Amino acid sequence: MRNVKSIGHVAVSVKDIERSLDFYVNKLGFDEMFRLERDNRLWIVYLRITDTQYIELFPDAVGDSAPPFANVGFNHLCLEVDDIDGAIAELTSKGVVLTAEKKLGVDHNYQAWIADPEGNRIELMQLGEKALQLQAIARIKAGS
Repeated sequence: MRNVKSIGHVAVSVKDIERSLDFYVNKLGFDEMFRLERDNRLWIVYLRITDTQYIELFPDAVGDSAPPFANVGFNHLCLEVDDIDGAIAELTSKGVVLTAEKKLGVDHNYQAWIADPEGNRIELMQLGEKALQLQAIARIKAGS
């Protein structure tokens, strides 16, 4: 579908909205933009990534944590950063624990991993000089 221009939002069901807001707002630094209610109850909290990209938090989820890595369905959220070492330092200074240390991935990008309070996996990624994504984009541009 050629009309798609970006991912508009990622929706995350959370059990404890206040704990999740502390993580996404106070630790990751996303701004809360607005809230929606349904039937006089909090339904969705919108957090800004960019002007057109959001994380939606849906409160009152059931279960104890996010499903295991190999389950069918949503696997992880990747946040691209300009400086992965700076991002790691900032997050760890706020008490966020890495679930996987920084490494160079097979796609030639640096990555480190964290999890939100519900166990949802979040990849921090800095594009490397030899990133396969950048090589693929260069091939597309050369062909057009």
